[in-house]
Amino acid sequence: MTNNNYDFLANGGEMGKLTRAKDWSKTAVGAVEFWPQSLRTTLGILLNSKFPMFLFWGPDHICFYNDAYRPSLGNDGKHPAILGEKGADYWPEIWDFIKPLIDQVLNKGEATWHEDQLFPIYRNGQMEDVYWTFSYSPVNDENGKTTGVLVICNETTNQVIIRKNLEESEKRFRNTVKQLPLGICILKGADLVAEMANATYLHIIDKEEKDILNKPIFDSVPEAKDTAYPLLKNVFETGVPYYTDELAVTLNRYNKKELGYFNLVFYPLKDEIEKTTGVIVIAYEVTEEVKARHLLSESEKAFKNIVMESPIAMAIFRGKDYIIEMANTTLLNDIWQKEEKDCIGKPLLEVFPELINQKYPELLNEVLSNGKTIRENESVAYVDIKGKLKKFYLDYEYTTLYEKNGKASGIMCTVYDVTSKVKARKKVETAEERARLAAEIGEIATWDLNLLTRKLIYSENILAIFGFEKNRKIIHQDIRDRILPEDNQIVVDALAKALKTGIYKYEARILRLDNSIGWIKVHGKVFFDENNEPVKMLGTVMDFTDERNIQQILFKSEKKFRLLADSMPQLIWTSDTLGNLNYFNETFYTYSGITKADIQKNGWLQIVHPDDREENVKLWMESVKSGHDFLFIHRFKRYDGEYRWQLSRAIAQLDEFGKVQMWVGTSTDIEDQKNFTNRLEEQILERTTQLEIKNRDLVNMNIELQSFAYISSHDLQEPLRKIQTFASRLADLDEQNISAIAKTYLARIEVSAKRMQSLIQDLLTYSRANSADRVFTNVKIDEIAEEVVSDFSDRIEEKNAVVEYGNLGEATLIQFQFRQLLHNLVENALKFSKPGTPPLVKISAEKIDGKSLPNAEFKDKTYLHLQVSDNGIGFDLIYKEKIFEVFQRLNTESEYRGTGIGLAIVKKIVENHKGIISVSSEKDNGSVFNIYIPDLS
Repeated sequence: MTNNNYDFLANGGEMGKLTRAKDWSKTAVGAVEFWPQSLRTTLGILLNSKFPMFLFWGPDHICFYNDAYRPSLGNDGKHPAILGEKGADYWPEIWDFIKPLIDQVLNKGEATWHEDQLFPIYRNGQMEDVYWTFSYSPVNDENGKTTGVLVICNETTNQVIIRKNLEESEKRFRNTVKQLPLGICILKGADLVAEMANATYLHIIDKEEKDILNKPIFDSVPEAKDTAYPLLKNVFETGVPYYTDELAVTLNRYNKKELGYFNLVFYPLKDEIEKTTGVIVIAYEVTEEVKARHLLSESEKAFKNIVMESPIAMAIFRGKDYIIEMANTTLLNDIWQKEEKDCIGKPLLEVFPELINQKYPELLNEVLSNGKTIRENESVAYVDIKGKLKKFYLDYEYTTLYEKNGKASGIMCTVYDVTSKVKARKKVETAEERARLAAEIGEIATWDLNLLTRKLIYSENILAIFGFEKNRKIIHQDIRDRILPEDNQIVVDALAKALKTGIYKYEARILRLDNSIGWIKVHGKVFFDENNEPVKMLGTVMDFTDERNIQQILFKSEKKFRLLADSMPQLIWTSDTLGNLNYFNETFYTYSGITKADIQKNGWLQIVHPDDREENVKLWMESVKSGHDFLFIHRFKRYDGEYRWQLSRAIAQLDEFGKVQMWVGTSTDIEDQKNFTNRLEEQILERTTQLEIKNRDLVNMNIELQSFAYISSHDLQEPLRKIQTFASRLADLDEQNISAIAKTYLARIEVSAKRMQSLIQDLLTYSRANSADRVFTNVKIDEIAEEVVSDFSDRIEEKNAVVEYGNLGEATLIQFQFRQLLHNLVENALKFSKPGTPPLVKISAEKIDGKSLPNAEFKDKTYLHLQVSDNGIGFDLIYKEKIFEVFQRLNTESEYRGTGIGLAIVKKIVENHKGIISVSSEKDNGSVFNIYIPDLS
């Protein structure tokens, strides 16, 4: 072709030259002299066009392109080899997409159009993501048949990337706005509909997002309409910004109407054709400052004063030399530690030459040249303070300042000195590491739960607390499965509260792998993401089984002590280690005629004769400090107003280490003996000493009760577990090693051991029902019934039983005790069923008036009437009181297994609720239990 001259291939730059130089006779399109006129014409246009063009010609889609298209092929790619070659061979990476487009044009003669279409292509030695805006147009031959496809295109990769960056920038802007300490709200349209508001703005107007978003702003704050609406309307209609300082606006917030003062900017938001589409409101409340100063200033002066007095360090740098135009007091004094005269009007890098060798020249140049906002947290900076470089940790933001003509002229710098915070955090991190080591030493387990993936990270000692084997890998569900079903609701409620407060805290019982029951105390903290969604929890878990048992025993001991004290004729009282009297028996209140409320309001000294009070307090405090017995004769005012002589004595109660735990005191009326002989006084002292001995005996009795409870919960169950374990192992031996009769004995041992274990557990349950904390909460009874029925699912299926319940409502109850009550009644109904007859258990509940109950203690209250009936074996009504007593059985153990404590527990729980229980029954015709519980909430 180099020897031929074809006009349609003239010029065309590089691609014209390459097209002329190519030997086309060796290609699918053939020699140039045989090319149809339509191809010649199209190439003449293509090669001389300054717009990127590409041509697919003929059935093999032969490739042609011009100089304007050439840059899109990059380097080390398809150019120039693709010229004259088949499209399918050189566009394999996108052929699946463009081949249908080419076919559409060739077959139907229809042009196509695509905008910003992503085509990953091979160029510059690699695959690249390239965006195109292009049109595929038909090229017809002399007969009107479409034989080619002209691609007119433009690569828009840079524009798409820029647009995406702008979108990301807007997203960052919105996130920044939400975090700014200034109140910012974006209003759209002539109706000023709130599109966005940050937390500071919502705080200013005392509203939540749901109250204002997507609504005209004055629907939410109508009280401010008269003041602000004319200003906003003018900005929207004229497109002229409005600035004002200390504008007085009345707002309804914090449950009252109040006048506030605000520095405000109303700025028009405009689209690409400069049409105003909305208004951005920037508000900074200065109510307190205005009230403090009692005057108004001009807008510019007020703004400058706010900046200068702001606790946030701020400065403005102007020009390429970064002249310090303004620096507020916080920046000058707390960070720079320089005088204003040494900084203002001078170049920043001249005042702080040490910054030249740090990142600041480049950083400031990027902000000023590119209009880029740069912020960093905990950035390290070294500043020369009085000849010595001092290390600072700074949170800063550098923002470009523009003139009215849009030219960048300066930089606004906002700096937070977080040096103290960073150092404190590092100390906290060190302390946390020490705390972790201390937790391990103190047998406190730590855990970290990802709430999204449920992944659990834990310290090794958590395995010991829950009784898992060492080195075993556990998951979160393993932990939850060990919580006793009766305490599951405690965990659920604790989690619900934690998601509101951030604090996770509960105490619950667990079943260890060895079937022993323990108590755990869990403390944790919930962490939330930027959308206020919970993402993880960190916390600790501690085994406090022994402590809990001791608490329960001490509670029982204290209860027995107070019961005994209330029955004594003397005035009995106790105090803490500091001498604060915290308990008086009933005799005290009867004798003095005052109430507990009187004591709380006016103190106990009110019954002591005024002449005896000073000496009383003096001697009492001496005893408290020394630990020696308190002994004092003084006068008490009786209920009838008469002062009578009392002998008061108090003895310190010591622990095993000799440390005072509390004081127990008595006051005895000795008015009638006051004038008797010394012998009578000695008798009084002797009686007082005897009372002291009785008090000490009472303490010893409480200790013995504590020991009994501990033995019941630990020492009695441990031998039983061993008996069961070894009996089970013996029973597993083969027939050659153990006789049939021996197996019979072993089976009896196991049965007896299980019965003994059930008896101990029922005794402990009865004890807990008598002493557990009585925390009343609102309970959904249907949910409790569902849990109880689930407990007996196997037994219900085995006996073909039916348990009917529904619409049981809600009531204020001690939840875990009420669950035990319903559990025991359903268990009895299933246990005492008639042979051959499927059990039918019915549970119903209704609210009734206390006046309708003859034995109701609270006639003015509403009672929950719970009824549980069955079709079992029943009993004679002569036993209706006996069945609620501990260890009472109406049937032999061979007939129906049990400990005879279940109904005693039910009655105790009803009494804990101040309720009434009754039963009606007939032998072989089932039983009906009626329970009435008052609503004391």
